[in-house]
Amino acid sequence: MDTSRIAIDWAAARESNRANWEDRVPLHEEAYGIEQLDDPRHVTAVVCTDLAALAPILPGGTVSGLDVCHLQCHIGTDSLSLARAGARVTGVDFSPAALQSAARLADRLGIDATWVESDVLESRAAVAGDFDLVYTSIGTINWLPDLDRWASQVAALLRDGGLFYIRDGHPALYSIDEHAEGLQLRYPYFGDGEAQLWDDATTYAGDGRVDHQRTYQWAHPLSEIINSLIGAGLQILRVDEGTSLPWKFSPRMVQVPGGFAWPIAERDLVPCTFTVIARKP
Repeated sequence: MDTSRIAIDWAAARESNRANWEDRVPLHEEAYGIEQLDDPRHVTAVVCTDLAALAPILPGGTVSGLDVCHLQCHIGTDSLSLARAGARVTGVDFSPAALQSAARLADRLGIDATWVESDVLESRAAVAGDFDLVYTSIGTINWLPDLDRWASQVAALLRDGGLFYIRDGHPALYSIDEHAEGLQLRYPYFGDGEAQLWDDATTYAGDGRVDHQRTYQWAHPLSEIINSLIGAGLQILRVDEGTSLPWKFSPRMVQVPGGFAWPIAERDLVPCTFTVIARKP
């Protein structure tokens, strides 16, 4: 894997990223275990974790009956799990192939959902209506250069009193060299507007390889993430940090219930995820 920092136009970076994510769709259809959703009681592990975090704050403790917008929904497994929990779901993604996959899965399962092709930074203009909950989880905002613009889209999609939920990889985790023998810093924690350029033919799920291997990602410290939401007018209700995540960030990670974590001797040294829940007044 080769990585470096580079100044690049957002439109060019987005198109390179989209080509990469288009290539990931058939690989993830194989690797995600989507056949588990054939069981009408099944919801993904990601959504199980997120619904448990949301329950104390949601009216009635459930998304049932709520209008939910899932940003960066990819192939829709989490979107359809939210629908299975009773939500009316709109999934948004910039990859046509991912949305086609999501629509096929929804049809096969007999689950009603709406799919919208849009860059998340343009989502308010693309999506009809407003929502009780805007949801994004997991592996999302590192693909975006401008969190103020992102947060403004989130706020505009919410109706008054609506909630925003994000669980994502922790910026501290993303600063660690995933291939080092121990916990060793390698990548920037603080962003400076420049993208991190990656040349990597692999993906986080499965053993397949992509044809379009160049991607661009951006570092965002936790302060920037939270302040972008505050700046968009949202009220922060809760911030949490976790010690596991749903994918194997490093070969050194070990499997634990619900995902992967560092070996036990290192587990309390660095967070793996953060969660923010916010409300639009």
